[in-house]
Amino acid sequence: MTGARSAARSGFRAAIGAALLAVGIGACTRDLPPPPGPVGPDPLTGRIWDVAAGREIPADQFAERLRRADLVILGEVHDNSTHHARQAWAVAAAAPRGLAFEMVPEASEEGIAVFRAQGGAAGEIGPAIGWDRLGWPDWPLYRPIFEAAPDAYVAGGGVARADPRRAFAEGAAAAHGEGAEAAGLAEPLPEAQQQAAEAEMVASHCGQLSAERAAPMVEAQRLRDARFAAALMRAHREGGGPSVLITGNGHARTDRGVPFYLVRLAPGLDVVSLGQLEIGAEPPGIASLPYDFVWFSEAAEREDPCAGFTPR
Repeated sequence: MTGARSAARSGFRAAIGAALLAVGIGACTRDLPPPPGPVGPDPLTGRIWDVAAGREIPADQFAERLRRADLVILGEVHDNSTHHARQAWAVAAAAPRGLAFEMVPEASEEGIAVFRAQGGAAGEIGPAIGWDRLGWPDWPLYRPIFEAAPDAYVAGGGVARADPRRAFAEGAAAAHGEGAEAAGLAEPLPEAQQQAAEAEMVASHCGQLSAERAAPMVEAQRLRDARFAAALMRAHREGGGPSVLITGNGHARTDRGVPFYLVRLAPGLDVVSLGQLEIGAEPPGIASLPYDFVWFSEAAEREDPCAGFTPR
C-alpha cells in the first residue's frame, strides 16, 4: 500500500471515528433486533454510512429510512453470508409489499404466485423453483430474506441466457425489444459512465478481458439492470406498495445500475440504494461512493477468484 493510499484510508477511518462520537451506535426500535454481523475489530466493520450526509448513522435511523422508501435496492456480494443476513434484517425493517430478486428467473414469477395462492410458504419458494439448479449460493442463505416479508409478492428479475447473449451481439436495446426506449436503453450511457463501466468489467475479469469484449459485456449488464428495475416495478405494482430488490452491488449502483433506470420507470417514487462493501479493498472518498448508503463488512473467506483465470 502506498503512503498516499495509507493516508487516505487513515483519514477515511478517522472520519468514521468522529462520526461515531457524534451519533453513537443506536439500538433498533419498534421491536426490530440489532442487525447481524460484528462491529469491529476493524473500525469499518458493521458501520452504516449515509453517503449524501457524509456521516455514519445508527441502525435504527437506517431502518426508519427504509420504512419511508417506496423502492429499496439491497446490494450484496453473492457469497458473503453476512450480507444475506443483513438483507433479511433490512427487509424486516422495510416491511415491503413486494420483493424482487436478481436470482429468481422472471419465468418462475407466475409459478411462484400460483404456489403462494395454493398455500405454499415463503420459506419453500426456493425448492419449488429448483433453486439448487440456478447457480446461486445455497438456498438457506436466501430463505430468511423471503421469510422476512412472508406475504410479499415475489417478482423475478433473472433473464434467460439468450437475452444477455443477444445484448452482447446486438446491444441492450435490441435484446430488450419493445419498450427499450421507455426502459432507458435506447440511449448510450454518458461517456464517463461507459468508460468506468468498461474498466470495471475488465477489472472484474482479473484484467484478462480484452478491450473488444468489455463494451459488449457492458451492454449485457445494462440489459440486466433494466430488467431488474422492471421486476422491482412489478413487485411494487402487484404487491400494492413499497418493494425491495435483492441484487449484486454492481446493479445497486446509483450512477449506472438499477436506480439509473428507475429514474424513467418510477418518476416521483422515493428510491433508496444500499451497497454492502467488504473491507480490504482501498475505499474511495465518501462522496464518490455510488450508493445512498453503504454497510461495511469483513470479506467472506474465498479462494482467489483470479487463480487460474482463463483470458478471453
